[in-house]
Amino acid sequence: MTSYKVVEISVVTDETLEEALNTWTAQGWQLDSIQFAMREASKRPAMAFILFARDEPEEV
Repeated sequence: MTSYKVVEISVVTDETLEEALNTWTAQGWQLDSIQFAMREASKRPAMAFILFARDEPEEV
């Protein structure tokens, strides 16, 4: 069974993205995708959502 994890990043910088990616991949999660929420008044993302996935053994 595939499990998913969503990590919300409210301060989007290269350091915060790198920290989240390194933290969760070290725990066995694999990067699935990154989605950015933009503000109209800024070119910088307001938030980021990082999606991870991993295969979990089936519970019997």
